[in-house]
Amino acid sequence: MIEVESSPERVMLVGVQTQKYSDEHFASLMKELSSLTETAGGEPVKIMTQKLTRLDTRTAVGSGKLEEIKAQVEVEEIDLVIFFNELTPSMNRHIEEGLEVRVIDRVQLILDIFALRANSREGKLQVELAQYEFLLPRMHGQGKYLSRLGGGIGTRGPGETKLETDRRYIRSLINNIKKELEDLDSHRERTRIRRQSGREFNLGLVGYTNAGKSTLLSQLTETETYIQDQLFATLDPLTRKLTINGQTAFTLTDTVGFIEELPTQLIQAFKSTLEEMRYVDLMIHVVDASSPERDRHEQTVLSLLKDLNMEHIPLLTVYNKSDKIENGNFEPTLFPNVLISAYEPDDLERLKQKIWEVSLENSEKFTVEIQPEESELLALYRQKTLIESIDFNEEHQFYILTGYRRRLVEDNRNAGGN
Repeated sequence: MIEVESSPERVMLVGVQTQKYSDEHFASLMKELSSLTETAGGEPVKIMTQKLTRLDTRTAVGSGKLEEIKAQVEVEEIDLVIFFNELTPSMNRHIEEGLEVRVIDRVQLILDIFALRANSREGKLQVELAQYEFLLPRMHGQGKYLSRLGGGIGTRGPGETKLETDRRYIRSLINNIKKELEDLDSHRERTRIRRQSGREFNLGLVGYTNAGKSTLLSQLTETETYIQDQLFATLDPLTRKLTINGQTAFTLTDTVGFIEELPTQLIQAFKSTLEEMRYVDLMIHVVDASSPERDRHEQTVLSLLKDLNMEHIPLLTVYNKSDKIENGNFEPTLFPNVLISAYEPDDLERLKQKIWEVSLENSEKFTVEIQPEESELLALYRQKTLIESIDFNEEHQFYILTGYRRRLVEDNRNAGGN
């Protein structure tokens, strides 16, 4: 069988700058949309923008601008138009009819990337659920362009055949997926409870997408994860063991990257992934220190953590990619923090020591007496707590173990005023 290499879809990006966005902010978001398109496998060949007080209720851009866009679609031989702004089903339909080419918006583009990246059964189900719920009200008129192009960006996951079937059948699929997700969630909850009761120190990586979280997880734990200079490289929660100062009482969890204006339906779709962060003892906030949009990325993450009621969890900011900072000038804005490059062994060691220090600050100290015959108990303390010292009382013949153990999540929540 001869394999034919297909060229990437030629994509036009369209954005309406409303009063909500400054020129600089809007330009940054359109650049991000271009990166998202490349991550999905498309080739952005043209960008069209329009300034309006608010979106036109029929075509988003207005009839005159739509004609201008249509002319460019023909000149540039565009396969797909992606709107930055979220389109209503009727807008999507009118724009497609006017341009005679397939049209999706940023939400559907992100969903498509999620479909590419999700690996676990749960991740795939969450993507499928979000896609069905998003596409259900948009099914009318979709078939024409789906069948003509035979797939492409925005069509991964459920696919054209399923989307053209009876709406009632789609709703039954949604209900079945929700049920299966509930079963998977209860299974993970049992796993989470076991980890909580195990008293290990649970660390969670959060940050704006492409900040370098997956790279950091791989470097710190010396494991292989999917690492690419792409947005949303990681979707499924990954948990690995982490050793610091010879002690193995840490787990480190990576999650999907945050993004500005993350659509509500996507937060809901990945609620269980983000909820994994609710049970960590220390949040490690990874920031791309070299990004010109660093401040905005920081605030996006902090705002989302607040929306998810996680602002009470202790936070350590890791300013990553120090090797890419222009002129070497850097002023941190969040504390406590550490500035590193994830590829520098000395920097990783400094980060580990900082994690150790902050973990101790947010832990409770304990002293326990262990009899010589309780070797299994001694081993358990070594695995689950941070040992400061082990002394042997010659007179009474027992070990005196001193160290730090993690506070219960309930204690942390009370400390945060929740």
